[in-house]
Amino acid sequence: MEIRALTVSELNNYLKRVLINDPILNSINVEGEISNLKRHKNGHLYFSLKDQKSKVNCIMFNNEVQKNKFHIENGLNVIISGYVSVYERDGLYQLYVRNIKPIGLGELYLAFEQLKRKLQNEGLFDIKKKKKLPYLPKKVGVVTSASGAAIKDIIKVMKRRLPSANIIIYPVLVQGDKASEDISKAIEFFNRREDIDVIIVGRGGGSIEELWAFNEEKVAKAIFQSKIPIVSAVGHETDFTISDYVADLRAPTPSAAAELVVPNIIELKKRIFLQYKRLIKSYESYVRSRQSLIYNYKILIASTRFTEKMEVKRQNLEYCYKGLLNSIDRYINNNLNKITFLNEKLNSLNPKESLNRGYAIPIKQNQKIVKSVDEVIDGEILTLVLSNGLIKVKVMGKSKLIGVDSK
Repeated sequence: MEIRALTVSELNNYLKRVLINDPILNSINVEGEISNLKRHKNGHLYFSLKDQKSKVNCIMFNNEVQKNKFHIENGLNVIISGYVSVYERDGLYQLYVRNIKPIGLGELYLAFEQLKRKLQNEGLFDIKKKKKLPYLPKKVGVVTSASGAAIKDIIKVMKRRLPSANIIIYPVLVQGDKASEDISKAIEFFNRREDIDVIIVGRGGGSIEELWAFNEEKVAKAIFQSKIPIVSAVGHETDFTISDYVADLRAPTPSAAAELVVPNIIELKKRIFLQYKRLIKSYESYVRSRQSLIYNYKILIASTRFTEKMEVKRQNLEYCYKGLLNSIDRYINNNLNKITFLNEKLNSLNPKESLNRGYAIPIKQNQKIVKSVDEVIDGEILTLVLSNGLIKVKVMGKSKLIGVDSK
């Protein structure tokens, strides 16, 4: 009995089944160097994995590519995990890649160095593009976790150095898959406002995995595109992230960021007083020089008939001198009064003062502040921000006050 001949399709299909059912080839690790890398428009990667003597064709589908944090490129020595199968149309066996790990460098470290090199080439680290921080900011935006130690340190330091400073907090996730999106939206939010003078972006210390949100390209682009100066304060002094390189100023810790953003009020008062003394000394020196000139003229004309006229001029000059000193004193006193008034006004506008008087700020679960009863529904869970902490409450009912405009 003659055995029936197989078609090419049947042969390739049989070989595919054999390879897929092989326990070794179904889950295999292969080491080699990536070459001939091609990126398809649908996101798939096609490349060769080679050593000194041989090579094998590989394909990595887009859904697997998206899981990789580092950029796959030619020349990388890697260990590939995947399975071997046959591409039936061409009768070629290929290595279908599930995962790629670099040899020698950690995956996150490699991703960090690749993004750092890319952004540096794009000019995001250019010193000439860094914005200067304002000397005396009125409002400071803070992008960090609402429950971490970083926000407590920032508030404590800023209130000690400049009590009149107004702090606007945008709570965000600082680690995890959604953290980079959160941080980017917070930066964009502050840029849509017109009253924020400087932004602090950061969190406390942690591992490279915990700090990774600040190494994402999305966050780096948001920082670079910000019209408002940004201070990066991520981790401890030895921690460096992509955000640190892109920001207008890098602070070693969140506490240090607060010190860099606002001046010390004691030093500020000393500086004003020193300028006052220099101004008085300058005017006194100027007046003395004019007096000396007058004295010389007086000697020259002492024997002439203009002596009496010069005496009158001298008296007028002394009168003007005293008037000038009085004007300076009034000017300085008026400005000192204005500074005191503005400081008191800033303190009165601080939301913290309202909280200390017994008021509370209701916040929805999406972090939006409730401004009207129309924005809540029965049974909804709200967070009440009080002067010394937070309270979770449930809406049991709502009603409008008669005569109060809901707008």
